[in-house]
Amino acid sequence: MVVQTTLLDDTREFRPPQTMTPAELGDSLARLVWESFSDFLAQEDVETPLPEVDSLYDDERRSRRTAEEALIFFLWAHTRGAQLAFMGRAPEDRIREGLDALHRAVFEDMVQHGTPSGQLPLFEQRVSARYTEYNHAAAESDARLGAVVSRHLVGDAKRGAVLADAIRERAIAVANPLKDFLEDVELVEA
Repeated sequence: MVVQTTLLDDTREFRPPQTMTPAELGDSLARLVWESFSDFLAQEDVETPLPEVDSLYDDERRSRRTAEEALIFFLWAHTRGAQLAFMGRAPEDRIREGLDALHRAVFEDMVQHGTPSGQLPLFEQRVSARYTEYNHAAAESDARLGAVVSRHLVGDAKRGAVLADAIRERAIAVANPLKDFLEDVELVEA
C-alpha cells in the first residue's frame, strides 16, 4: 500500500531542533533574513504587504537605499526575535555569538553578491544606528516602531505614515513566530 502525503502533512511532521550552536543559529537566522528580504522585494508576502521598492521612487539610487533599509529592518526583526526567545535562557555571550554569526553571514553574502567590501563598514554603522533607534522605538510602542522604520524606508513623513501599520505588522509577523520557534531550542556551546 502506497501512502501519499501532502505538503501540509509534511509541515505537521516538522520538529524544531532541540539544540543549536551559535553558528547554527546565525546560519539559520541569515537564511530567514534573506527569505524575508526576498519576499519583500518580490511582494510575495500577501499577509502584510509593504510597498514595492520600485514604486516608491523613480530614481535607482533611492530605490537601492530603500532596499538596504529593508534589509536592515529584517536583520533587526530577526535579531530581536532571537533575543526575546533566548533572554534568560542562555548566557548573553552565547546569544551575542549567534547574532554575530548572523551578521557575519549576511555581510559575507552581500560581498559575494556584489557589494564592495569597502562599503561594509559604512553599512555596519547604519545597521548599528538603526538598531539603536528601532530598539528605543520598540520599547516605546509597536506603533512608534512602525513610524521609525517607515521613515527610513521611504524617507519622508507623509509617505511613511501610510506604511507604519504595515511595517508594525511585519515586525510582529517576523519576530513572534521566530521567538516561539526558538523558545523550544536550547542554545548550546559549539
